[in-house]
Amino acid sequence: MKAMILAAGRGNRLRPLTDNIPKSLVRVGKDTLIEHHIKKLANAGFESIVVNTAHLGHKIQDHLGNGKHYGIPITYSHEGDNALETAGGIAYALPLLDEEPFIVISSDIYCDITFDPNFQLKQNRMHLIMVKNPTHHPNGDFDAQDINLSCSQQRTTYSGIAYVDPCLFVHEKRTYPLIDTMKHCINERTISAELFQGMWHDVGTASRLHAANKYALLN
Repeated sequence: MKAMILAAGRGNRLRPLTDNIPKSLVRVGKDTLIEHHIKKLANAGFESIVVNTAHLGHKIQDHLGNGKHYGIPITYSHEGDNALETAGGIAYALPLLDEEPFIVISSDIYCDITFDPNFQLKQNRMHLIMVKNPTHHPNGDFDAQDINLSCSQQRTTYSGIAYVDPCLFVHEKRTYPLIDTMKHCINERTISAELFQGMWHDVGTASRLHAANKYALLN
């Protein structure tokens, strides 16, 4: 299975830090955010990684190279100066991802979720990894029944990790969010989900970055 890491975001809420470096190259512990994912994907046995870039994207490619240092091939989907958002970035990168389902990961999370290169979508088109609602997002994203999630929580938050079927996306350069694709799968009843209850941080602000670094320091 291939993997795609979404790394084209501007990171406005982490400014001024992200004025000079892409958000995915912000460090948590000894590694950058994106390197945490790359090392886990390589260790799990994924085939290769596609990274999409926009803001300061050349710095991401300069830092990571072709992936030889990490033991997994890395290619890049450069979107130009203006990012295509999450689903738009996936659609634009489809020529690099072939026709088989793949995992898509947001680069601005820090977690110990296990990535599974043998995951099977079966009859579904999308499988979401959900987490308990964090304090900064108390109302969550989806009702459990809408995404076929069996758990005690009525609403949970999307973790930034999903297994997806490429047929959900049309290869063209346009800007649209992944939540549109999720809602399509909900309407078509082709979505499933599971609840992850381990360590997970959304590193979207300076305070959340500090919390992630504090965890990394203590562990």
